Amino acid sequence: MFDKGSGLTVVVVQSLPGRWQWMRRFLEALSTQCRVVSYTLSGDHGTDGAPDPAQGFDAYVRQLEEVIDRAGIQRAALCGISFGGTVAVRYAARHPDRVTHLVIASAPGPGWHATAQQEGYVAHPLMTLPSFLWMSIRRVHAEVAAALPRPGERLAFIVRGTADVLRYPARPQIMAQRVRLMQTVDLADEARHVSAPTLVVTGHPSLDRVVPVESTRQYLTHIPNSRYEMMENTGHTGSLTQPERLARIVGTFVNAASS
Repeated sequence: MFDKGSGLTVVVVQSLPGRWQWMRRFLEALSTQCRVVSYTLSGDHGTDGAPDPAQGFDAYVRQLEEVIDRAGIQRAALCGISFGGTVAVRYAARHPDRVTHLVIASAPGPGWHATAQQEGYVAHPLMTLPSFLWMSIRRVHAEVAAALPRPGERLAFIVRGTADVLRYPARPQIMAQRVRLMQTVDLADEARHVSAPTLVVTGHPSLDRVVPVESTRQYLTHIPNSRYEMMENTGHTGSLTQPERLARIVGTFVNAASS
C-alpha cells in the first residue's frame, strides 16, 4: 500500500490494471500537497486474493472501505481513475459521512457499455491479448506524442512504462472480470446520491480512445454541484503521461474546497 504525505487525506482508487505502482509518479506528486493513500485492486499480485464472487462489484467497494479503515482514516477525499472512478462513486454514494471530496478521472459514466471490440477482449482476454496489446500501443502512441512533444520525454516515458509492465504485470482475466462487473452497476442512480463536492476530469475528446469523454461528463448531469476540468494534450492516461499536472488539479480542488 502507498501511504505518504501529510494534511488532508486523498485515497486514490486504481484503474483497470489494478497496480498502484504504475501510478507512482502521480501519487508522489500529489503527496506533496496532502496525505495520499493508494493500493492494488483485489485479485492482482500483492493482494490477499481474488475478490469474493458473491459480492460482485461491491467486492471492490468493500476493499476500499477496508483500506480506509486500515489506514486509520475517518473521512477522506476519493480520487478514482477510470475503473476506480466507478468504485469511488459507489462508495461516496453509500458512505457520504466518510467522503469529503470526490474526483472522477476518465471513468466510464452512467450508461457506458463496452464497444464490440472491447467486448471481444472481455469475452476472450487471453486469446485476444496480442491484439489488445497492439491496439493499446497504437492508442498510447498518439496520446504520448501529444502529451510529451520532446523525443527525450517520450523515450523516458516508454522505458519507465515498459519496466512497470514487466515488474508489475496486469492480469487480463481479472481486468475482463472488472469490466463485466462494472456494467452491472446502475451508476446513474448511485451518482444522484453523491453529496460530496465533486470534480470530473477528462483528457481531450480526440485523444481518449478508451472511454468517450462524453461518457465521463455524464456524471455532471447526475451529481449535484459537480464541476468539470479538461486536460489538454492527453487522453485516457493523463495520470501517466502528465502526472504532475493531474496532481495539481486534484490537490488544488481538494485543498480549495476545504478552505
